[in-house]
Amino acid sequence: MARKYLDPKADLTFKKVFGEHKNLMISFLNALLPLDKGKQVESIEYLPPEMVPDNPDKKNSIVDVRCEETGGRKFIVEMQLNWTTAFKERVLFNAAKAYVRQIDRSEKYKLLQPVYSLNLVNKIFEPDTENCYHHYSMVHSLDTKKQIDGLHLVFVELPKFKPQSFAEKKMAVLWLKFLTEIDEKTRAAPQELLDNPEVAQALEIMEVAAYSDAELAAYDGYWDAVRIEATIMGELNDARADLLDAQAKVVEATAARDALATERDAANARADAATEKLCQTARNLKAMNLTTEQIAAATGLTAEEIAAL
Repeated sequence: MARKYLDPKADLTFKKVFGEHKNLMISFLNALLPLDKGKQVESIEYLPPEMVPDNPDKKNSIVDVRCEETGGRKFIVEMQLNWTTAFKERVLFNAAKAYVRQIDRSEKYKLLQPVYSLNLVNKIFEPDTENCYHHYSMVHSLDTKKQIDGLHLVFVELPKFKPQSFAEKKMAVLWLKFLTEIDEKTRAAPQELLDNPEVAQALEIMEVAAYSDAELAAYDGYWDAVRIEATIMGELNDARADLLDAQAKVVEATAARDALATERDAANARADAATEKLCQTARNLKAMNLTTEQIAAATGLTAEEIAAL
């Protein structure tokens, strides 16, 4: 029998899968984070998604899912449907805040544990590369093997996802297929997703029958808000493009005006030089006692102009 699913990328569904089921969160982190062999996540505890600042004048940060490993590593997971140019900075801000708030002034820096920020983005923001997986870390500019293990920022462009990009990471492929292929139009989930116990569990959570009327209303409201935000962002981008085009035309017109003024000044200078040359010729002819009529015929100057020399 065909089943009806919801889209796991929505705020409600994403948090229900990864914010309420530790085993699924652990599987997701191990699949998509750049963790060295032998350093896989084994257990976690959920943390409040809101990071309240120590100083009330500073910014609050609210993320989708935040958790901590038993060993101390911190994990921040976010689903971003509409891309903004400030999103990377917000991710860095949240990760840095989680990093520095691990210890107080009396504790030693060696107690600090790495912070991993995993961000699933439903837009293409790096059009110049086919790679959908972007890992930012603090590495030596010349010797990339040397690294400061503090902050790890990972961005995944979901529209670019291709299974062959993660050929050696089966779980990464399954989880990304779950995020990109399951939505309201799905009536039969791919068998390879159903065959994996963890992803199959997530699929059960996505079934429409598992949600109350209030939750479904909230789900629909969320997508309405996403569409409105996308429309507003599109209009803003169009306005910015129009502004940049207008500014370019102003620059072009200003350059043309300046070039015209320069040519005009050069023409005036040439005319002044030619006039001065004629006048000097007329003076020389006057010195030779030629008549005004003869000088006028030779130079084209009027009798009045010759008399004034």
